[in-house]
Amino acid sequence: MKQYNLGIEATLEIIGGKWKALIVCHLISGTKRTSELQRSIPGISQKVLIQQLRELEQDGIIGRHVYSQMPPKVEYYITEYGITANEIIHQMCSWGRANIKMRQQQGEEVELLENESK
Repeated sequence: MKQYNLGIEATLEIIGGKWKALIVCHLISGTKRTSELQRSIPGISQKVLIQQLRELEQDGIIGRHVYSQMPPKVEYYITEYGITANEIIHQMCSWGRANIKMRQQQGEEVELLENESK
């Protein structure tokens, strides 16, 4: 039997780490192919992306649709269960933006690139 001391441990087990929350964030906005996800998440290798996608799929957060065509086409999407993580992902994004703003006001050289792409 798996035991947790705090509920956040169970949350971090599913969407914790460097990449999973980013993947979920991108899929909340719509279905994406592997190559689209890799382009939208700078620094992630294809091997790590595939591994993280498999883990999120195993946990029921995302789904995968494989088209029977050549070359193979695979699309990933957020599941109904995965949508329940939207609120926490949104809160993490909001907190991060506020944190960056505070650090900028304190003179730290830090920028948020998402503002440049909008």
